[in-house]
Parts: sequence; structure tokens; C-alpha cells
Amino acid sequence: MAHPPQQPHIVVHSPALDGSRRVTEGDETLGIATHVDDVGEILRLADHYVTDVEDSELIEWQGGGPDDWPGLSEHHEEA
Repeated sequence: MAHPPQQPHIVVHSPALDGSRRVTEGDETLGIATHVDDVGEILRLADHYVTDVEDSELIEWQGGGPDDWPGLSEHHEEA
């Protein structure tokens, strides 16, 4: 019997000092996100079409959820 295709395991890592978050699949870094929208774009470029990155079972959020981007809000307020 064939095994069903394995779902990708995407991890959005804890925020770095500048607030950015690394996005990985297994041992591969897919990109660096500075906003939740970046996560969706990074996944799209990796051929993972996730319609709701904030509530997807494929994504593990470490060190905070999709609303946690510490260190970056100060930069956006100054602009």
C-alpha cells in the first residue's frame, strides 16, 4: 500500500533581534520574514500555497504567533 504524501513541516522561528523571523522547511531556510504577509509570499515562492498562514496546521510558530514581530513596530511608526 502506498503511503500518502507527507505534509511539509514549515517553521516560523522566534524573532531575531531586529524582529525578523526565519522560515524553514526541514533543514532548508526558505526565507526571512519581517511581516506575516512575507510568510505567505515565502511559502508561495516555495510552491506551498497556504491560504491562511495565521491558522494553518502546516505552520509551527515558535517564540510567538503570527502577530508577534517585536522590534519592527518602532521602524514602521517612524516612517
